[in-house]
Amino acid sequence: MTTGRPREFDLDERLDRALRVFWRQGYEGTALSDLTEAMGISRPSLYAAYGNKEALFRKVLDRYMETAVHVRDALRQPTARTVTETLLRGTITAATGEDGPGCLMVHGALATGGQADAVRAEAAARRHASEDALRERFERAVHEGDLPADTDPGDLSRYVCLVWYGIAVQASSGATAQDLGRAVDLAMRAFPGAGD
Repeated sequence: MTTGRPREFDLDERLDRALRVFWRQGYEGTALSDLTEAMGISRPSLYAAYGNKEALFRKVLDRYMETAVHVRDALRQPTARTVTETLLRGTITAATGEDGPGCLMVHGALATGGQADAVRAEAAARRHASEDALRERFERAVHEGDLPADTDPGDLSRYVCLVWYGIAVQASSGATAQDLGRAVDLAMRAFPGAGD
């Protein structure tokens, strides 16, 4: 019995290369030739290992969520305030780092053409899932007395997401980590319980 020839490249390492391309250029701004060049593989190898461009982008989103440790670290923090501050400051680091600019979930999927509807919907679903995770964490904080009883967890999670994704947009427009840090300082002063 014969077996197929083994792959001569690391799937995750090549996925990380594709992630950086999508992150810099966005979904629509990335051509298959950009991906094959960055990944160091042929078009047939790309299709065999990852599928078409849309399937590759979905795998890249999965990989991004696996490696976005600042988000996981934030949700494990002991208070709603530290959850929020860890998330926002971690996003500054990620969005202004050498792999940036911005956030893959925002910048990478800001697609405008009709061909990219499925990609836009996928990225939006993942952003909604992140907002839901924040809302659930804030609900717990209200229940535990960590947030004031009159705090609306849905409104608060939307507010934090506005700042979170705003950091990504500002970073992609050239805002520095210092600029963004001052904006987060302001956001944290507006956070429920500030000054208590």
